[in-house]
Amino acid sequence: MTPEHARHQDWEEPDPSHHQAERNRTQIQFFVPEEHTGSEPVYIGNLHSEVDSVNRSVKHTLSGIGVGTIFTIDKDKGDIHLLKKLDREKIPFYSLRAQVVDKLTKQHVEPEIEICIQVQDINDNEPKFVDGPYIVTIPEMSPVGTSVTQVTAIDADDADTGNHARVLYQLLQGQPYFSVEPTTGIIRAALSDMDRETKAQHLVLIEGRDMAGLKGGLSATTTVTINLSDVNDNGPKFQHSKYLWTVLESAGVDSTVGRVKATDADMGENAEMSFAIEKDDGSDAFDIFTDDKTQEGVIILKQPLDYETKRRISIRVKVSNTHLDPRFLHLGTFKDVTNVKINVDDVDEPPCFTSPEYNLKVEEERAAGTIVGVVAARDPDIANSAVRYSIDWSTDEDRNFNIDANNGTLTTSKRLDREAVPWYNLSVSASEANDPTKVTKVSVRIQVVDVNDHVPEFPIPYKAFVCENGKREQLIHTISAVDKDEPPNGHHFHFALAPEAISKANFTVRDNRDNTAVILTRRAWFSRREQAVHLVPVIIVDDGSPSLTSTNTLTVRVCACNSNQLCNVNPFALPAGLTTGPLIAILVCLLMVIGALLTSLLHCACVRPPGAVTSGSEDCGFEPPRRDLESHSLR
Repeated sequence: MTPEHARHQDWEEPDPSHHQAERNRTQIQFFVPEEHTGSEPVYIGNLHSEVDSVNRSVKHTLSGIGVGTIFTIDKDKGDIHLLKKLDREKIPFYSLRAQVVDKLTKQHVEPEIEICIQVQDINDNEPKFVDGPYIVTIPEMSPVGTSVTQVTAIDADDADTGNHARVLYQLLQGQPYFSVEPTTGIIRAALSDMDRETKAQHLVLIEGRDMAGLKGGLSATTTVTINLSDVNDNGPKFQHSKYLWTVLESAGVDSTVGRVKATDADMGENAEMSFAIEKDDGSDAFDIFTDDKTQEGVIILKQPLDYETKRRISIRVKVSNTHLDPRFLHLGTFKDVTNVKINVDDVDEPPCFTSPEYNLKVEEERAAGTIVGVVAARDPDIANSAVRYSIDWSTDEDRNFNIDANNGTLTTSKRLDREAVPWYNLSVSASEANDPTKVTKVSVRIQVVDVNDHVPEFPIPYKAFVCENGKREQLIHTISAVDKDEPPNGHHFHFALAPEAISKANFTVRDNRDNTAVILTRRAWFSRREQAVHLVPVIIVDDGSPSLTSTNTLTVRVCACNSNQLCNVNPFALPAGLTTGPLIAILVCLLMVIGALLTSLLHCACVRPPGAVTSGSEDCGFEPPRRDLESHSLR
């Protein structure tokens, strides 16, 4: 069986003489153009068998997908026809099987033949932009040639058949800002100065045409929306070249004087700006900061204003971009300047002290009426009203000071004692004489300066002990001194044994010259029976001007000591074996001594010059019994 088929680009009725195939071929191919239309079945080809010429008792059969609906065969002649049009984009080919069968025996008289029907492409599909429409963003001021995006159109036709699926691109809308590469569909910037502030969005129309763009080819279009993103290519500009404000001279520090506004055509970070005041006469009185919410420059007062000193102030305010882009610095300075004129309005102000606070000094123990110092205030207004001074008595409840209401002179009203109160903190007011409501207060600190009016003395009542078997030059005790006064360079005390005790002294005083001294024995061996307690008068002298002296008594008790020189403080006991008579005699003697002492105390005239400071034992020429001595004697 040999096939007869047609392979024509333009469909024509095939010539049967051209459809012969060699006998033993088992696979044949027919070609049919797609989308062929017509009312009659279309002849595809013929299956011619040698058996047909000698035996007309055979029939032709056809099987496979589409047989009976798309394809049919003449059983007697073997002619194959197409019943309906084909779409190559859906099914590009069909595989069928043909057989020649004996009508009587139903047996195959020839081998089965495989038939492949290829559907030939025609240009029946236009290109399609499957990803369109496109929306892209590029920075404004992008250089020429910057790639924007790539558009792609897909053609369902056969790419191997002519130029059916070869698409070329062209720009229908978007010149002169953009261009498109015909073969790739890459859109590029065609101008270098596309300004977002002038035109933020461009609509580009792209056409894709198959048949390599030739006339007659099928085409499709898509849109590309190109948004320009912002770059910092604009500097800030003040809304006004000059500002005129008025502010009261009483305005507080950090109060707002006014706001300056600058605009920037850019967006976001590119529009952020900072303000500064150029250094000039009067600029030190003001400061400026940027309000992040409004992007305004807020001018505040940094120093108090004074109408009487300066009534008009001019400053220059500069604004500049915070984030500069080096690529666009050639476009401008990215800053601007404006002038601000400020008029200071007068207000009726209270008096002003010449100092924000006063620190004064006065010596203690000075007579009442002593001048401490002067505070001064003036009316800062042009009227220059008289000023009256007063003390806030809540800060001087004891009324230690007075002030002259007219000239501000502070004086003492009583003697002051530094050791009682070393500092006074007063609040002094100054008010206008004709308007007491205009008042100002100032702090006055008064230091009471020390004078040497206190004698040095022992810090505690010392108690010392000496062993009966003590040695000469033996250290008995270390003493020091205190003084309520506070000399500028600190205390320097000098210690010595009282002159009247030197000739009969059993002890001596050695000055260490470091505000301490040591008590040493001048002899060895002491007897409790002979004298159980020794009183050592010590003179202490300070270095004040004039220096003051006092005599302080150190009590030294004699005690029995063990071999380690440790004092045994057991009370002294009388020798054993005394009878009642001797004990009574001793008691009578003691009573007589006590009576003599009391008589002497009653008749002693103790005269002391005014201001002299001495110990109590010097007035009557004897040492009165001391409590510590009595306590030791009773042990």
